[in-house]
Amino acid sequence: MAAILAAVSTEAMATEPRPRVLLIEDDLETANEIVGDLGERGYQLVHEANGQEGLIKARQKEFALLIIDRMLPGLDGLSILQTLRNEGIHVPVLVLSALDDVDDRVRGLKAGGDDYLGKPFAFMELAARVEALLRRPLKSRETILRVGPLELDLIERKVRRGERVIELLPREFKLLEYLMRRPGQVVTRVMLLDDVWNYRFLAATNLVDVHIGKLRRKIDGPDELPMIQSVRGAGFLLGPPD
Repeated sequence: MAAILAAVSTEAMATEPRPRVLLIEDDLETANEIVGDLGERGYQLVHEANGQEGLIKARQKEFALLIIDRMLPGLDGLSILQTLRNEGIHVPVLVLSALDDVDDRVRGLKAGGDDYLGKPFAFMELAARVEALLRRPLKSRETILRVGPLELDLIERKVRRGERVIELLPREFKLLEYLMRRPGQVVTRVMLLDDVWNYRFLAATNLVDVHIGKLRRKIDGPDELPMIQSVRGAGFLLGPPD
């Protein structure tokens, strides 16, 4: 399908050009709504409805963000993701899918997605996630991670919250690094067991909850607003204090 370029609003053009976004989505009604909504916010949208054509476009490396549906004709969304990551293309990717249980979200994120949004969704949330992804620095350039007042130095292996130095054990440091690389994103217990502990299967355990509790007590002081939130039925989320 021919690419559709959404017009940039006059107001956006008068200030600074907004990033180019590639949308790979075969449902035309959903695609048109996304193109219209993000276009009104000043983004430049290019749309492809076929997975294979979308991969060709994504390889051109001219987009600041990709929005990819999981179920696509020609080539599915996760295959597109894995191909791009294997080729060293690390542009941020938001995965869209009607498959929205925990296992599906985990598969999407482990395939290389930076965020995962289940259908149906509110367009306000989609726009917020797009903005959040575009604010993140590329991992390859990071030596210091920052989320709100929290700072993690990957070289010196030091953690600070404001002026306060936080002493962490190696596993706690790895856990915090994992969370800080995904600010504002819900991280499941399965993801943490897989990627922080390298457990591919483990019976019901409170291992993650115990370590999250210890980490909370270290990064959230008595007079400080909490930064690690529990998301009921899903997992945990780290973000700047409210």
